[in-house]
Amino acid sequence: MADKRDNAADQLKHWKEERGNQKPDVLTTGGGNPVSDKLNLLTVGPRGPLLVQDVVFTDEMAHFDRERIPERVVHAKGAGAFGYLEVTHDITKYCKAKVFEYVGKRTPLAVRFSTVAGESGSSDTVRDPRGFAVKLYTEDGNWDLTGNNTPIFFIRDAMLFPSFIHSQKRNPQTHMKDPDMVWDFWALRPESLHQVSFLFSDRGIPDGHRHMNGYGSHTFKLVNGRDEAVYCKFHFKTDQGIRNLTVEEANHLAASDPDYGIHDLYEAIATGNFPSWTFYIQVMTFEQAEKFPFNPFDLTKIWPHKDYPLIPVGKMVLNRNPVNYFVEVEQAAFDPSNMPPGIEPSPDKMLQGRLFSYPDTHRHRLGANYLQLPVNCPYKARVANYQRDGPMCFNDNQGGAPNYYPNSFSAPDAQPKLREHKFRVSADVARYNSSDEDNVTQARAFYTKILNEEQRQRLCENIAKDLKNAQIFIQERAVQNFSAIHPEYGSRIQNLLDKYNAEEGKKEPLNNYTRHVAPETQ
Repeated sequence: MADKRDNAADQLKHWKEERGNQKPDVLTTGGGNPVSDKLNLLTVGPRGPLLVQDVVFTDEMAHFDRERIPERVVHAKGAGAFGYLEVTHDITKYCKAKVFEYVGKRTPLAVRFSTVAGESGSSDTVRDPRGFAVKLYTEDGNWDLTGNNTPIFFIRDAMLFPSFIHSQKRNPQTHMKDPDMVWDFWALRPESLHQVSFLFSDRGIPDGHRHMNGYGSHTFKLVNGRDEAVYCKFHFKTDQGIRNLTVEEANHLAASDPDYGIHDLYEAIATGNFPSWTFYIQVMTFEQAEKFPFNPFDLTKIWPHKDYPLIPVGKMVLNRNPVNYFVEVEQAAFDPSNMPPGIEPSPDKMLQGRLFSYPDTHRHRLGANYLQLPVNCPYKARVANYQRDGPMCFNDNQGGAPNYYPNSFSAPDAQPKLREHKFRVSADVARYNSSDEDNVTQARAFYTKILNEEQRQRLCENIAKDLKNAQIFIQERAVQNFSAIHPEYGSRIQNLLDKYNAEEGKKEPLNNYTRHVAPETQ
């Protein structure tokens, strides 16, 4: 078996080989003091109590107690890698961002792929959207494109985001995943139909991270050097080709290799099989946005490619694995509010909500100075501002420079030439209900035109097998929603539910089974 071990399995062996004949380093405490014995406590006699003065032990244990930072609320399980984006096509007529400055330019980047709803120890092969977050280290600061492997999402109003995530997590009393919660929310919010259909299609379980597309998903704004703006969507198309796992394959891997996605990505890069994606944009003028049949900022909908074709931009290549997972992946913080000049937000309500939410959760999870961590540091730009202090400040804290603005001492000054693109708005301020902004047309096109007959059948089977675990009234409401997309869609799911529910009714309830066997096991 030893000759069949891959690079991930032999990581420690490779690390030793890289050191060659180097002598082992001197073992020290966190303070750098040499340690004489790391195997035995300092005690009063061989059987006596330990001493408070055993600082080797307290240094080790106190750090161990604090090893875990708060887990991400969503996207907790993930894989990371590093590489570059190379510009292959000129799009400076749309965007002045330095990342697109000239054809051939390479910008270093970090990527994190993730599942959404599961915890850090969950399987990589669950049916779940996948996070696709890219951090580009540009000369004008970091650009974080925090997307998914789907061009759409379940909701279009950020007010619903906490409730949506709660519904996908654990029941607050049982602490178990609850199909009633999941399907109740989806059935009550029909705008989720498009994404739910995508999720339960074949693409709901990608074959690792290399064989899926990535999308900025939101609508953004691009501004060129003449202060002209257009709306934009970002797309990463996998050069490895789309590949998905069957339900049976995914279930097998969940038991035999729950870290399948991390493993596959690590091994590909370690063997020089560098994964790549072709980077595209879609562009929509402000005039086209006014005439668009849907809200162009609606995250539950796509822009049709026939009307807004993909424009090639560049190539993203991943060619380096993390040196240390915690330092470079767990501490990586992706924030959609990190946008260099030339890239700005649109009125997308979900994007607007994320502009606050993401940096706020990073400050909670990693601390106020999380941007000083090497993986998050905008190292190609010089940070100069009036933010000071806070826990874990480990640079020079900007020395003796003034910490107030304005000032008279040649400290950092604003750059009016980089002001944001000006645009006109005129509307009443109110809480607008967007729950019924045509939730079915694009979902119908997905069902009838994108999927073939076999794919439609698998989609309905996947939905019914999951939906059957919810209460009947929730099933009925969900079927009504699917029927609104297409009568056949709803009837297929209902027929399968009737079959599965009948089969479930023949099974002996778990609590009865437990009562029957309990006396024999006492």
